[in-house]
Amino acid sequence: MRAAVLGLGSVGSRAANLLVSLPGIAEVVAYDPDPARRSEVRTRIDPRVVFTTERRPDADLVIAAGPAHTQLRAARRYVKRGALIVTTSDDVAENRGLLALDRDAVRRDSRLVVGAGFSPGLTCVLAKLAISRFDVVSEIHVAKDGTAGPACARQHHRALRGLTLDWRDRDWVDRPAGSGRELVWFPDPIGGLDCYRARLSEPLLLVPYVPGVDRVTARVSATRRDRLTMGLPMLRPPHADAGVGAVRVEVRGLIDGGHDVMVYGATERAGVAAATVAVVAAEEALGGRLGGPGSRGLVPDVDPVSYLRSLRSRGLGVAQFAGH
Repeated sequence: MRAAVLGLGSVGSRAANLLVSLPGIAEVVAYDPDPARRSEVRTRIDPRVVFTTERRPDADLVIAAGPAHTQLRAARRYVKRGALIVTTSDDVAENRGLLALDRDAVRRDSRLVVGAGFSPGLTCVLAKLAISRFDVVSEIHVAKDGTAGPACARQHHRALRGLTLDWRDRDWVDRPAGSGRELVWFPDPIGGLDCYRARLSEPLLLVPYVPGVDRVTARVSATRRDRLTMGLPMLRPPHADAGVGAVRVEVRGLIDGGHDVMVYGATERAGVAAATVAVVAAEEALGGRLGGPGSRGLVPDVDPVSYLRSLRSRGLGVAQFAGH
């Protein structure tokens, strides 16, 4: 089997390094439109990865790791070829477009995994783990901190503008991004951070698969500077690697007739985490453990325990908050 990685930023370069060790992968090819990035990545990527200047190389398995707004076009092309595609975008509009490819994917016998990164991605697996332990789920609240690289940082900045996807009282409610400050506690070493409503994809990927849920929200951490400049273009170039980030998922509902809360979280460099989640998604799909053809996120098909076990074997562990 031939695999391709599109985009060699923080996520794509790490995904390529992980892919070469997957059983059944005969060759991994990597593409990035920036010659300078290809040259820089070449010095720190596994020598078994083959670089190409072909924008859409032939492949049976594709991990789309380019910036937001580039993955939908790539997915359309590879769905037509009947490939397995794993996307990592956290852009709401792009993920809507990816989900809309479901009919074409079924017709072409293609499997498109939508939102398999740190957030969305790991957040969806953690939500599925918590949901499976409730008799009735009433609320899901997701929060994230950190970015994988410059493109992710720009998307984080955009997520604090416009209107969010809030699910409240079993209907979509438009709320201004950047509002609703809430102190959120992430696993150590991150700790407590002020988080605000943001235009994230988790509600889009979770709500259809959690019958009867009343509320689903998503927030990102933001500093005072983020809040002051969220309506402006980024005033300085983002860092190449923003360091350790975190995600947190809180689920509320009924267990054995009583109200309960479960909270899971994880800390890791966002690029490392996103690449690991994407490659495990590819491995699960190749093994037939993410359902048949079509375009879906991780929530409907994933076995969260098995998935988290695979992540842990690659160094990405999760934490459960104890107490109330």
